[in-house]
Amino acid sequence: MMTGETSNFDILIVGGGLVGCASAWHLARLGLKVLVAERGHLNAGASGQNAGSLHFQIERRFLEQGEKAAADGARIVTLNRLAIEEWRGIEDMLSRPLDVAMHGGLMVAETEEQMALLAFKVARENELGLSTQVLDRAQLRERAPSLSPHLAGAAWLAEEGHANPRILVDAFAEGAGEQGAQIRTGIALTALSMARDGTYRAVLSGPDGEMRVRTPRVLLASGHWVPRLAGMLGLNVPLYAAPLMMSVTDRTEPVLPYLIQHVGARLSMKQTEDGNLLIGGGWPSRLARRADGTPDLDRPATVEMKNLRANLAVAARVMPGLAQRSLLRTWTGTTCISADQLPIVGEIPAAPGLFVAAGGSLFTLGPVLARLLARTIVEGSPPEELSMFLPRRFAHLDAFAVLP
Repeated sequence: MMTGETSNFDILIVGGGLVGCASAWHLARLGLKVLVAERGHLNAGASGQNAGSLHFQIERRFLEQGEKAAADGARIVTLNRLAIEEWRGIEDMLSRPLDVAMHGGLMVAETEEQMALLAFKVARENELGLSTQVLDRAQLRERAPSLSPHLAGAAWLAEEGHANPRILVDAFAEGAGEQGAQIRTGIALTALSMARDGTYRAVLSGPDGEMRVRTPRVLLASGHWVPRLAGMLGLNVPLYAAPLMMSVTDRTEPVLPYLIQHVGARLSMKQTEDGNLLIGGGWPSRLARRADGTPDLDRPATVEMKNLRANLAVAARVMPGLAQRSLLRTWTGTTCISADQLPIVGEIPAAPGLFVAAGGSLFTLGPVLARLLARTIVEGSPPEELSMFLPRRFAHLDAFAVLP
């Protein structure tokens, strides 16, 4: 990079995670001149720190917030159905193995009250075209004998599973590069402004100096840093950091072919091809703090031992044999959630040409959202499938924004 140099691109993508690199892949294939800027290394954020679950059932986090949240969460099922097809074809699309395993998923229940909640969830999913079904205690025992015989039952979806988050982003990035996209790592967006002609001016800073970029479009796909970057333009994107924990055990023989979730407790669990058991489910870790007590999002979160013990206790209650395994490692990763828990994906009304893509479920939904977003960017209008995720639902937050 040369200080003072100005380069022109059709779009600047800020963030080298799954959505950023997948969007670059699609946009480069559609003929755009693409620059991806990542301040660290590719896949350094939530895209590479999550456990790789492909959960297409309505998540527990929607069900636990009451009927309205459950109804809102159900709206995501339409996109989940598209995501299933996306994941089925992703290895062929990228012409490489990605450790995608779609052998099915179980959302388990321990009580009759939880079984009633599962029945409510499954009925809503079936109405929307997702082929979930309720299993009673005996049916669950037959399908998954390694799980506790005390479980009351489960919801089963044959298409759920998991993929390897450590290799997926590299596959999209390499493919984007082959299509002509430029991918720069170790450079951070340090300034962003809109010119009077509506184009954007960006300054990217790295060890070799500054790179100045002129572009009609910018995509902010940098997870919990998106609000900070949008703030450079005086805009408000209601995304909030969610620091989480994941754990992995030693290897064992194949005992768990399915993705496991819990309708009444925070849990996700699956077994890798190597035999390790991965355990997560949304238990919080602890954000680092600055000297003044405010969150420091530039430093990794730390493991919260109370929550780790609780996470492992739920996992062992669901799968008793887990108590015989050794815990190898626990790590943290910080994702983000929006004010209504749905992803925020699309163009910001107050800033034409500025797009964002961040929020929950962006490993499961990332590939299909990237494809739909690329179509939006090129065609100029969002497809119906993106309507519930558009930033316009928070447009009132930018009522006092002033841009050229």
